Amino acid sequence: MLTFLHGADFHLDSAFGALPPQQASARRQELRELAFRLAAYVNQENIPLVLLAGDLFDSAAVYRETGEQLAEALGRMKARVFISPGNHDWYGPGTPWLRTGWPENVHIFRESQMTSVELPEWNAVIHGAAFLSPEQNRSLLEGFSAPADGRIHIGLLHGEVDPPEARYGPIRREDIAASGLTYLALGHIHKRGEPLACGGTVYAWPGCPEGRGFDELGQKGVYRGFIDGGRVSLEFVPFARRRYEILEVDVTGTSPREAVEAALPEDTSGDFYRILLTGETGGGGAGARLLEAALSDRFCTLEIQDHTRLAEDIWARMQEDSLRGMFLRALKTKWNAAGTAREQEIVTQAVRFGLAALDHRDLD
Repeated sequence: MLTFLHGADFHLDSAFGALPPQQASARRQELRELAFRLAAYVNQENIPLVLLAGDLFDSAAVYRETGEQLAEALGRMKARVFISPGNHDWYGPGTPWLRTGWPENVHIFRESQMTSVELPEWNAVIHGAAFLSPEQNRSLLEGFSAPADGRIHIGLLHGEVDPPEARYGPIRREDIAASGLTYLALGHIHKRGEPLACGGTVYAWPGCPEGRGFDELGQKGVYRGFIDGGRVSLEFVPFARRRYEILEVDVTGTSPREAVEAALPEDTSGDFYRILLTGETGGGGAGARLLEAALSDRFCTLEIQDHTRLAEDIWARMQEDSLRGMFLRALKTKWNAAGTAREQEIVTQAVRFGLAALDHRDLD
């Protein structure tokens, strides 16, 4: 049985532009440490083969020490390491693939067509190709077919399968089915996908090992794979040091803080959270800013948004023959005419500010 690790999309030296400068710098350092943590895992688990499917760097012009640190980490692996550069870390002049000295156990695919490396000790062959520019509009798998010679044939590519736009290594399902590969290790898609099959070939994306924003939610990691007698099985290995999560909490009929605390997992200290408060609240709203300040020390970062709607009893008072009633009737007309949920939220906020002014109180 052949055991391997399949990872992709490290995006080292990402900007983390949504974070304050000091926190962004800390996250970049944590990303650089990712490869060292992977090396420790590979050695601890005695994994002999590592497949890295591109976009290990966020661009082709990263800091020199970032490439050197990755090379050092990969050199610590007691494994054969194969890399297929992708659209962010394409192979070419001035890139870290050429500026960095890579250890002997690392093989970087350097051509925009499939080339092969034989591994007789495992009766296996690794086939891969590289992006040579930020875009690759032709399938790198097109026309490729591994020989039916009884060996394990593994493909390593960065790209998408049947994408709507052919810019980033488009791969057709019929090319996968005709490839003769036992396993096709892919990169580019940051959300982990369950293994799929075309013909006799299993293919998968492990996703990125660390989320970098609220468009990359949940647990992230790598795949540990096994090939036994031509049969492929994959095991997801969580590896993210921090997670991005969006949590929706209904605060109807209860204290917003109690509702949020009841919905949170036990440990959130290392994570980035965006909490959306929903349900019904009174004229004062859910107190999102005060709640954010009270809970912020329990997270790496915390953002709380008030998406609650006004309780029905607020609108009941629009029948009053008073300034309050006139105000509510006018705003209710605008609320009913709102064409989108966002427009209704704006009207709701206007009602809350107006009621706060009428009551001579502050509004969070």
